[in-house]
Amino acid sequence: MLLLVGLGNPGAKYARNRHNVGFMAADAIIRRHSFSPERARFQAMVSEGVLSGEKVLVMKPTTYMNESGRAVGEAMRFFKLSPADVVVMYDELDLDPGKIRIKTGGGAAGHNGIRSITSHIGPEFRRVRIGIGHPGRKEAVMPYVLGDFSKAQHTDWLDAMLDAIADAAPLLAEGKDATFANKVHLAVHPEPPKKARPANDTKPNE
Repeated sequence: MLLLVGLGNPGAKYARNRHNVGFMAADAIIRRHSFSPERARFQAMVSEGVLSGEKVLVMKPTTYMNESGRAVGEAMRFFKLSPADVVVMYDELDLDPGKIRIKTGGGAAGHNGIRSITSHIGPEFRRVRIGIGHPGRKEAVMPYVLGDFSKAQHTDWLDAMLDAIADAAPLLAEGKDATFANKVHLAVHPEPPKKARPANDTKPNE
């Protein structure tokens, strides 16, 4: 079983915030793969479904970002899962907008949601880091992450990335993390078409 966690803050006023891109990714997966209607459980809104033959619980903690670990820990203990069965999707200041990275383990890098989850289940869970860019100044970080994505960002990369995450989600259930990241990257940043090689118009030797 896979526990797929999107991080964000509950409530309509936070719904479009950069800090809530993990919630957005979770919602995209639920819609794309026809998961069950959400219900309150484990201090979170949860939805159940199947990806690549694997049972998956998509979770959006309702405890606010800095207490996300309470919900994750409760669900993990209930289903007797290990940290390797947990995938957390969240916003990453240190990645450019539209970039994505996935890794297992590591530090919190100042992210309160990741810090909370680590305190409850340890660091060895899988992380899908969704780049939102950095405002450039430390004092500007809080208003930046709690600010909404612009319409231009939705058009330029965000909507395409959320669609790609939903499309590629079965790869997470298969443990193919690198393939997942590569597929999402290419959907948002497609490789330019290769230039056609010029025709060889030289005459053959007589």
